[in-house]
Amino acid sequence: LRCCTAASVVTDGSGAAADERSLYIMRVVQIAVMCVLALTVVFGIFFLGCNLLIKSEGMINFLAKERRPSKEVEAVPVGPY
Repeated sequence: LRCCTAASVVTDGSGAAADERSLYIMRVVQIAVMCVLALTVVFGIFFLGCNLLIKSEGMINFLAKERRPSKEVEAVPVGPY
């Protein structure tokens, strides 16, 4: 049973500790890269959504201006029949 426990692992100077350290560094680098990519995607979606919201708001305002009756229609005199 002792051969499989973490306490029984003994480094003999052959580089097992260096391999473990490089594996740890590689894992930390992978996690950091994934965090940066995830943040890039999240902020990209956020800013794209904000941009689309601003554009759609501008389109709604443009359509609302078009639907107002023109001043010419108001100037037509309405007389008694």
